[in-house]
Amino acid sequence: MAAPHTLNVFHGLSHRAALRTLRATGTLAVTLTLVGAWATAVAGDRAATGDRAFSGDTETSEEPRQALGREVVPLPTLGGAQFWADRLFFHQWRIQRNVVTGGYRLLDGEDFRHGSGTFEQCQALLERIKRERNLPAFRGKVVIVLHGLADSRAIMRPLCRYLEEHGGYEPLNVTYPSTQQGLAEHAKDLASIVQHLEDVEEIHFIGYSLGAIVIRRFFADEQQRGKLDPRFGRMVMIGPPNQGSQLAARLGDNPIFELLLGKAGRQLGPLWAWEALQLATPPVEFGIVAGGRGDGRGFNPLLPGDDDGIVTVESTRLSGASDWIVVPALHALLPRQPKVHEYTLRFLQHGYFVAPEQRTPIQDAR
Repeated sequence: MAAPHTLNVFHGLSHRAALRTLRATGTLAVTLTLVGAWATAVAGDRAATGDRAFSGDTETSEEPRQALGREVVPLPTLGGAQFWADRLFFHQWRIQRNVVTGGYRLLDGEDFRHGSGTFEQCQALLERIKRERNLPAFRGKVVIVLHGLADSRAIMRPLCRYLEEHGGYEPLNVTYPSTQQGLAEHAKDLASIVQHLEDVEEIHFIGYSLGAIVIRRFFADEQQRGKLDPRFGRMVMIGPPNQGSQLAARLGDNPIFELLLGKAGRQLGPLWAWEALQLATPPVEFGIVAGGRGDGRGFNPLLPGDDDGIVTVESTRLSGASDWIVVPALHALLPRQPKVHEYTLRFLQHGYFVAPEQRTPIQDAR
């Protein structure tokens, strides 16, 4: 009987060498391999039989396959979307948890899967790869970046690239299953990421939309535990529904809304009064970027006052913010705006969006 969690070791070949090996086996094998890889990535399959299809291994021992030292082609994946949660970063390597199966997998920076099994097995494989490839230590200053509800981390890539190229930060662009879990579960996954950044010297945060609320829940949990990491720096919120979402409140009791946007969507709407009590005002210096037309009417006639089409300008406000600014943009386009990139970097570096004398701090939550 195979072990309930087994490990696939896919580190021996470079991607180009792997492809040459596949070509040598013929077109049919290549096709079957790609189809199998796609199915595995989508379904989060970690069953032993699926793994053996790539290796030809018929081993039935209970011994983890880490000990077997097999070398198999790294599998392309979709990088995780609504069913995977990042739990550990080492530079751009990630260990993810599948929220359906509870299994884990190790991805490289190009979203190729190098192994799957338990968290400990994936972590052991990562340590092995570090030694074999002589990967550099993970130090310096990082920015943890969280996307919004029903988004993927792809929407944050332009901002991450800007921060890396112009600010020298290493962005950790987080995948989390925003429609499959609630705020408490998302915060725990974020806590795991932070916990494993042992040698990093500075940790900053960026939260877009729901991502900002997840970070606030994380800070609340940290405060409840009586701990605040001294490495925490600044935080930027982009289009955050800090006072809940009026659209979610209006639509949240609709079964289709819950089916599409899950528990977290309802927590921003009908459940907000309770969930708001579980959130912290960030215990670090933070700034807020809102979207709107700047004309008092906004993009969405269903929302009062100015808005970005999804979140009202007023609902982004949170008492204690060091700076607050409105950018003329729709909600879905905010993370891609060059001005937002510029403002975000300046705040992370200096604590203001434009200039010290042009700060707009918030002392109330009106």
